[in-house]
Amino acid sequence: MTAPQAPSEPTGPGRASADPPSGSAAPRVDVKRTTAVAGAMFLMAMSAAGPGFITQTATFTNKYGASFAAAIVASIVIDVAIQLNVWRVIGISGLRAQDLANKVIPWAGHVLTVLIVAGGLVFSIGNIAGAGLGLHNLLGLDPRIGATLSAVLAIAIFSYKGLEGTVDRAVITLGATKIALIAFVAVKTTPPVGEAVVRTFAPQGLDFLPVITLIGGTVGGYITYAGIHRMVESGIVGRDNLKAITRGSVNGILVTGALRILLFLGVLGVVAGGVALSQTDPAGSAFHSAAGEVGLRIFGLTFWTAGMTSTIGASFTSASFMRTLIKPVDRNFNLSIATFITVATLLYLIIGTTPSSLLVFAGAFNGLILPFGLAIVLWVAWRRRDLLAGYRYPKPLLVFGMLAWAFTAYAGYESLSALPTIFE
Repeated sequence: MTAPQAPSEPTGPGRASADPPSGSAAPRVDVKRTTAVAGAMFLMAMSAAGPGFITQTATFTNKYGASFAAAIVASIVIDVAIQLNVWRVIGISGLRAQDLANKVIPWAGHVLTVLIVAGGLVFSIGNIAGAGLGLHNLLGLDPRIGATLSAVLAIAIFSYKGLEGTVDRAVITLGATKIALIAFVAVKTTPPVGEAVVRTFAPQGLDFLPVITLIGGTVGGYITYAGIHRMVESGIVGRDNLKAITRGSVNGILVTGALRILLFLGVLGVVAGGVALSQTDPAGSAFHSAAGEVGLRIFGLTFWTAGMTSTIGASFTSASFMRTLIKPVDRNFNLSIATFITVATLLYLIIGTTPSSLLVFAGAFNGLILPFGLAIVLWVAWRRRDLLAGYRYPKPLLVFGMLAWAFTAYAGYESLSALPTIFE
């Protein structure tokens, strides 16, 4: 790694989108801009509701029942506080998180990059494993073969000419498919919504571990920066683009929240009916109980799309952290992403850890990373207006973010002792 330095100018078709050219070319640029914003929104939302979240939701709903609704709502509230602040600060500054951190504390961006890439690699192993498990349930393929095929497809998406448009459209298509499938299961299982509402405010027997892992798996690590780094890569930054930045963050949060609630309700409907979920594949058994063999195929497609979108998000975001600090990564960005995916796939094939345990572990691990990066973002919002082009930051939003940081810091501390229990 080189010494802290200013980031390079954003590249790609979205760079000039803040000032659309006049004439007949304007509509075309607007389409690219809209696609980039939607792609960033879905990248954030789908990364936050990947295989880890699906596995965590099924595992903990099976254990805690309707009381797990409290953890779902807590994760959504924390998500709102974090993402609104992260998108606004990074978006207005136009600096990727690692470069912003280096402006605040020398080498802090390098430390953050190491943490993000390490956490992203752990998550990518789980994401590839999840994609393999999805194809196993969908087509009957060996999970290792399914994981390898999924990795090849993910690499092909990044290698295709016209990177930005391909990635955005792939994430949007896969994300829309996942939403439709999860919504079907939620309706099919007729969950006890009333009881879930009551237990949201009066949970019974809910431990702290599910809250930690859920927040880490849906907000922590690379997930925090996936969407806004996509915006930076597209050049949609600065105070002039504040509306687009805010709209992208809010819509992404709404999609993420809806997905979490729908999936929880779908699994709850199965559990409330007295079905004991499989310990090795809790989510798959929930879908199977909901709709028989068709449900198992639906789960396979859902889990595969979740694995693919999260693999795309983890590999892209990890590489975006490295590209301004490591020159070869910047010069060979697509190749770096492909290498990242390949390493994660090989590690999964070598380790062979069951997807359920690995995905829950990844969530808890990422919960350790969250407080460090968030503290830097909030410090910039509070004390470094020079990095925000003189923008006066909304105090209520800053206070909301600080409360979320306090919770994540405590959760990160608790997760140090909670991690060993995940594999028991």
